[in-house]
Amino acid sequence: MKSIKPIKRINATVRVPGSKSYTQRALIAASLADGKSVIREALISEDTQHLIKALGLLGATIDREGCDLTVQGTGGKPTAPSQIIYLGNNGTGLRLLTSTVCLGHGTFVLDGDNRMRQRPIQPLVDALKTMGVEAACVEGNGCPPVEVHARGLSGGKTQLAAKLSSQYLSSLLLAAPYAGKDTSIELLGPLPSRPYVQMTMDVMSGFGVEVAVRQDSLFCVKAPQAYGSREYVVEGDASSATYFMAAAAICGGSVRISNIKAGSFQGDLRFLEILDTMGCTVAASGEGVEITGPLSNHDDLSFDLNDAPDMVPALAVVCAFRKGKTALKNIGHLRIKESDRVAALTRELRKIGAKAEEKADEMIVQGVATHGAEIDCYNDHRIAMSFAIAGLAIEGLVVKDPDCVGKSFPDFWEKLEALG
Repeated sequence: MKSIKPIKRINATVRVPGSKSYTQRALIAASLADGKSVIREALISEDTQHLIKALGLLGATIDREGCDLTVQGTGGKPTAPSQIIYLGNNGTGLRLLTSTVCLGHGTFVLDGDNRMRQRPIQPLVDALKTMGVEAACVEGNGCPPVEVHARGLSGGKTQLAAKLSSQYLSSLLLAAPYAGKDTSIELLGPLPSRPYVQMTMDVMSGFGVEVAVRQDSLFCVKAPQAYGSREYVVEGDASSATYFMAAAAICGGSVRISNIKAGSFQGDLRFLEILDTMGCTVAASGEGVEITGPLSNHDDLSFDLNDAPDMVPALAVVCAFRKGKTALKNIGHLRIKESDRVAALTRELRKIGAKAEEKADEMIVQGVATHGAEIDCYNDHRIAMSFAIAGLAIEGLVVKDPDCVGKSFPDFWEKLEALG
């Protein structure tokens, strides 16, 4: 357990870890490239360690020095390991690798922990099958483990039902340059978390491959192509930054995030706009972003968060310190994250005295949080870190599973304590 010490007013500069999303995408592109790449300022965390081990099993050689990773790629030819490729609860890693292994020859089995085995992947498997891939969810329930009998990826036309996760589309895009022919992916229905697909295309471009997008629903990749080996610098993680932005909003004072740039493709930077709407002062420069609180707008507000799911936990906690109601809409896809985040947030917000109501696809939160509590984390890093910020403003808050932050932010507690 971790007891959080309240802070009256903050004046701090924070450097957040490298982006988890950019790190994982860059690792896969570098592992498919022919030659040696260097990924600088990468996130080193539980999730990325799982992915690094998995890529090693597929034939890449990855060496680490601090937060820099040197990657010797496979030339687009992953090898089939004799053992199961285990990704823990790294949903991004498992989904992205599902298409990657199709480029090899042989049998690949991708698996994860108990929660990962509850997270759907069938739409991606179905799209791959229409491209000639022999793949199946082993338990027949649409979730991992996934078994792929690979003989290269043919490419061609496929359709994808992506409403549960943008990672299905990112997975197909990352592998497509090495297909036998051009790949076109038509989306069926809405695409959540679209900025993450933009981040995928940004990484692909950084390694020398462009994606053509037509009418927002058709994604085309020419083949055959190859990623070029190169040096790639990972920008700071906007999702990790939201906790410290939230601290300024709740406690008052200023927090500067030194390695976040306002022009990033990371969707969670929209948190800055939302805090501005709530009455905080937001400034951006070449030296990062600065947030000054406290929040001062207590009117009823509503936000559509379909494109920025990872900032919802921090935002929900901020909303618990507003007098007005805040509707967080279009967030149903948060129910298949590391936990059912809609349900988890609702339960834990009520523990600290806030009003919280959940519906299938939204939450309504109204403050004001008044007291501490023992917070259940559901083995979810974002629940732990978000409620830790609440503990900076109210007495007696205890986080019951502090180690789960290692999934994305191993030194979070040290950074949090440095605020005081």
